[in-house]
Amino acid sequence: MTSVCLTIAGSDPSGGAGIQADLKTFHQFGVYGEAAITLLTVQNSVRVSRVQVLPPWLVLEQIAAVIEDIPPAAAKTGALGSAEVVEAVAGAAANWKFPLVVDPVMISKHGLPLLPQEAIRVVSAELLPRAALVTPNVPEAEALTGMRIVTLDDMREAAAAIHRLGAGAVLIKGGHLAGVATDVLYDGREWQEFPGERIETRTHMGPGVPIRPPLPPDWRAGKPWPMQWPPPSDSSRRPFAPTLGWGTARDRSIITPACVEERLLSCDFYD
Repeated sequence: MTSVCLTIAGSDPSGGAGIQADLKTFHQFGVYGEAAITLLTVQNSVRVSRVQVLPPWLVLEQIAAVIEDIPPAAAKTGALGSAEVVEAVAGAAANWKFPLVVDPVMISKHGLPLLPQEAIRVVSAELLPRAALVTPNVPEAEALTGMRIVTLDDMREAAAAIHRLGAGAVLIKGGHLAGVATDVLYDGREWQEFPGERIETRTHMGPGVPIRPPLPPDWRAGKPWPMQWPPPSDSSRRPFAPTLGWGTARDRSIITPACVEERLLSCDFYD
């Protein structure tokens, strides 16, 4: 039986981020990918020059159309673009029978905001309680908690705070911190840490690795995230895309391997 995953995110016409990167990753692991576009960008590997957020009704119609015909086994969100779109997606997710992974994308690699300040409050209040797993990087975790995060202890404190907002589990990606790149996972009961060496590359747009194997077997909406899934693997260290374009990650060409979010069917290079 073919696995199906839905991505609800922005579009990157250069193919390095957003739904384009998601769909490539789905295909890499034999997963049939569906996509609902939330915003359009004018960008390449060097810059983002324009962002156009779609109206909530159009995003919802896309989601409804694919769910009606080809129901996914899981969904993930990336850049949502506005408080209205966040609210609309959160409302729709209340009725889904499949799990939702939330990547709270707030800013592009090139520094252009992809989520206004007022929308962050809506993410916290309405979207995170719908999430089986939320996967912020350090700046996103700081925005969600109001904390300053500079150490592993800070990451743990922030993960606990985000979990209290209603998420089933929280994975904070540590690629923005100095030293060993360690990702912290918390489900309200257990802690897991995933340290990994940094890998120099010019291929990727953020600290996430674009390799994600399948979701945990038999994982369904309403069930807790399986903390032991998946075991550490060097497979997440493989480069995914050729080195193309003049920009990409020239200003910070470092990625972090071997974290749980990087083995999900989600994939978003904005973080």
